[in-house]
Amino acid sequence: MGHSSASLVCCRPNMSNIHPELASHERSMISLLRLHFNGVSYKNMKVSRRFLLLRCQDKQLRIEHYGAFNPPIYTLLDGRPAPDPTASVVLRGERVKGGALALLEDTQLIETLAHFPRERIPERVVHAKAAGAWGEFECTKDLTDITTANIFSEVGKKTKVLMRISTTAGEKGFPDTVRDIRGWAMKFYTDEGNYDIVGNDLPVFFIRDPIKFPSLNRSHKRHPQTNVPDSTMYWDFHNNNQEGVHCLMQLFGQRGIPASLRNISGFGVHTFKLGKPEDGTFKYIKIHFKPDAGHVNLKKEDAIRLAGEEPDYHVKDLYNAIDKGDYPKWTMFLQIMSPKEAENYRWNIFDVTKIWPQKDYPLIPVGKLTLNKNPENFFQDIEQAAFSPSTLIPGIGPTADSMLQARMFSYPDAARYRVGPNFHQLPCNRPKYVYSPYNRDGPMRFDGNYGSDPDYVRSSFKTLKLGPGDVAHDEWVGKVGAYTSGVDEDDWVQARDFWKILKDRGDDELFIGNLTSHVSKALPNVQKETVKMFAKVDKEIGERMEKALDELNNAPDHSKAPYGVQEALGGGY
Repeated sequence: MGHSSASLVCCRPNMSNIHPELASHERSMISLLRLHFNGVSYKNMKVSRRFLLLRCQDKQLRIEHYGAFNPPIYTLLDGRPAPDPTASVVLRGERVKGGALALLEDTQLIETLAHFPRERIPERVVHAKAAGAWGEFECTKDLTDITTANIFSEVGKKTKVLMRISTTAGEKGFPDTVRDIRGWAMKFYTDEGNYDIVGNDLPVFFIRDPIKFPSLNRSHKRHPQTNVPDSTMYWDFHNNNQEGVHCLMQLFGQRGIPASLRNISGFGVHTFKLGKPEDGTFKYIKIHFKPDAGHVNLKKEDAIRLAGEEPDYHVKDLYNAIDKGDYPKWTMFLQIMSPKEAENYRWNIFDVTKIWPQKDYPLIPVGKLTLNKNPENFFQDIEQAAFSPSTLIPGIGPTADSMLQARMFSYPDAARYRVGPNFHQLPCNRPKYVYSPYNRDGPMRFDGNYGSDPDYVRSSFKTLKLGPGDVAHDEWVGKVGAYTSGVDEDDWVQARDFWKILKDRGDDELFIGNLTSHVSKALPNVQKETVKMFAKVDKEIGERMEKALDELNNAPDHSKAPYGVQEALGGGY
């Protein structure tokens, strides 16, 4: 160790003092190395009786510090060394026992108390509860024939990735094992800027008109009067916005509550473009990630139990898997469609309430995603991370999906509010290379602010190299007018197809049970409208829902939350 006065003692621990689960692990080998320093001066710090514990488990050394060889010097935030982080400067009277008056000159106390209520930044208005990890993406198919996107430029090319997987409706402390869409957010740190995929674990969404987005999310959150989640609000929204029935079918199916985040799929949901700006060619794509470990889901009863016993079940599972080297893996697939095919396809390819059936456009494997490193600090790496579908790289472009267009504004705008206007400078958001001198100043600027470089465009004093153009745009000719997302017969077709899949798999009874247990907590008139909606998918669904709801409603249900109009409508508690 470089210190002759340090004595090294190696001893075998008394296994009776070890946790029973650890002691019974046949492959665990534990040894203790106790380093005993007798008054050794180490870098001007007096070290006495410092300990270091080494654990050897499955031939992997894990180090836990009891003290340190070179402990950091405690300081205040301005760097001033301080003698004791637990002491306050006070004035005590000579004749009064106990009690004291705090002094404004106690910088440590003022600093500590003032910083504490400012530790939290606004949580995300949706997708607040999450797990996250670092990883890498490896290209397995060269796509240079259709795109200049460098992450697909050669087989074997690896790109660093930041991953965040979340629930949607609940707050940061909400249980993990609730029936909810999971957010799937990825940031690729490519050679030509960051590229974000901000999707979900289901391939479709509830709405296609962005003006409904705030209302959708409010209906899935807490009632404004009772401040509890409310099934009446939830189903009243969907009864009157029935374009989301396909997404509801998927959510209340088998995959609504995953067993772990390692067993979910990820979807870009929107339609994007892969293209070559130099010749103006492009293809439409849909993005899929499928777990190598397969899909595993929780039964409703187990999910309810875990929500009470282990509300952070999914977060812990992902962290522990990565920590022990059981790295989660997914395969990335693309569905690819030509512009000509899009013109004649039976579905609107920009409609996020619909899929592209795989029999029409099969999945093409293009890469592997591996999560292999936990965050060093969750707030720094995950909470401050900002993802947006507007974060694209050359060779990948947006499409005429109005939901996508709105999200391209809304997501970075939310980050500016939540993290600050200079959120791009934070390590988790910073690209490999950036030179954007026309975005200057602002709170907490710490990157040099481009020094004396011109802060206006087309300066003759400093010329710039320019990047490649965007992926080719579609040609649009039309009139500006109000747009209303009505519901037509096409909106029921894919929901019917999904119902047939559920029946073929034998999952129809599970679906009816999941659905009616949630609907039963709504007011009676709302329940009736929900039954009517699902009867449009298939008459059998409506009939089975009615029967199940009659049985559920005949039993006392004390989980129904009060609602402002219950009395007038004659229902609820």
